[in-house]
Amino acid sequence: MKISTDRILTTHVGSLPRPPALEEKLLAKEKGKWDPAADLLLAGDVSSAVADVVKKQASIGLTIVDDGEMSKYAYATYARERMTGLTGVDQPLALSELAEFSNFAKRVNLDIKTPACVGPIEYQGNAAVATDIANLKKALDMVSVEEAFMNASSPGIMAHYMPNNFYPSQEAYLYALADAMKQEYDAIADSGLLLQIDCPDLALGRHFRANPMDVAEFRKEIALHVEVLNHSLRDIPADRMRLHLCWGNYESPHHHDIDLHEIFDIVIKARPMALLLEAANPRHSHEWSLFKETRLPEDKVIVPGVIDTCTNYIEHPEVVAQRIEQYANLVGRERVIAGTDCGFASFATFHTVDPDIAWRKLESLTQGAEIASRRLWNANSGRSDQAIAS
Repeated sequence: MKISTDRILTTHVGSLPRPPALEEKLLAKEKGKWDPAADLLLAGDVSSAVADVVKKQASIGLTIVDDGEMSKYAYATYARERMTGLTGVDQPLALSELAEFSNFAKRVNLDIKTPACVGPIEYQGNAAVATDIANLKKALDMVSVEEAFMNASSPGIMAHYMPNNFYPSQEAYLYALADAMKQEYDAIADSGLLLQIDCPDLALGRHFRANPMDVAEFRKEIALHVEVLNHSLRDIPADRMRLHLCWGNYESPHHHDIDLHEIFDIVIKARPMALLLEAANPRHSHEWSLFKETRLPEDKVIVPGVIDTCTNYIEHPEVVAQRIEQYANLVGRERVIAGTDCGFASFATFHTVDPDIAWRKLESLTQGAEIASRRLWNANSGRSDQAIAS
C-alpha cells in the first residue's frame, strides 16, 4: 500500500455516479425486470463506464482510484447474485433514528432487494469478480495513478441487509458468509489491487434496527464481526487492505450514531492496514480529537473523510486542507491519506448528492490535499508557502 511520503495522497470510499443509462439497467436488474438475453450489452456498458470513471478520477488528480462500483446496484447486497441461499422473501429495513421523525422518514426510501438467507451459502461469483478485476485493470492501463482498489462488502453488513432464516445461529451465518466471500476477497488481493472491505456494520449496526442497541451489547456484536472478518482475511497481507467504517450514507439526524471512541479499540483489531473514517459530516467532524488521547497503532494508517457525501455544498479547498492537517498533526503526515466520508452512489439510483456536484467535490478534495501537502512538507523543511511562491 502506498503511503504519503512526500505529499498527501487522495482517494475516496468507492461508489461513484453511474451513467444514467447504466443506472436504469442496473435498477431493472435489481427489480427483476431484466432480460438475461441483454447481459452481453450490459457487460459492454459496464466495461465502458469503468474506463470512463477511472479516466475521470485520474484527470482530477485522485491518486488512488477504483472502478466506481459500476457493475453493482447496491454495495451491501450485490453479492446475493454471487452466492446461493439468498433467495428468501425481502425483509424490511429499520432505522431507529427515523422513528422519532415520521415526516422526515418519508424521504429515505431505498429501492433494493433484501432477501433472507433460506439455504446454504456457497460462492459462485468467480466469473463476476474476475470480470470486475479485468475491467479495472484494463482501464488502469490508460492512466497514471499511484494505486487502485476494489470494494467488497463485509459479512457483517450483508447479514444486516439479508438476515438469517436458515443457520442455527447468527454466528454460524456470519462464518458461512465469511467463508464464501473469502474467495472474492482473495481474488481481488491476488490480482494486485488493494482490497477494500466495506464495514458499516461496525458502526451503523447499532442504530440500523427498530431500537438502538445498548452500547455494551453492540460492542459484543462487533467484536464477533471483527473476529469473523479477520477469519476471512487471514491469507491477505494487512498492507494490501483497507477497511471502511460508516454510520450510514444518508442525510438524517444521525443522533443515535455511536461515537468513534466507544468502538475504536475493537475496530482497530481488524487486520486491514488502512482505516477509512467519517470526518466531515456534522455528526463526526469532531472525532479527530480522539487521536489526542488514543495512539494510532504503528502498523495502521487512516483515511479521514474530508468531504461530506450527504450534502451538495462543495467544500472550500482550505476547509479540506485544515481537516487533513488536524489528523496529520496528531498521527503524522505519512499516516494520513485524504478521502471521503462515504460513496457518492452507494445505491446506483440514490443520489443524495447531485452527480455533477459529486465530481466537483472530489476536485476540491484534490485541491485541498495540495494545500495541505505544501504546508505539511514545507513546514517540516523550515520553508513557508510564501517563500516557495516568491
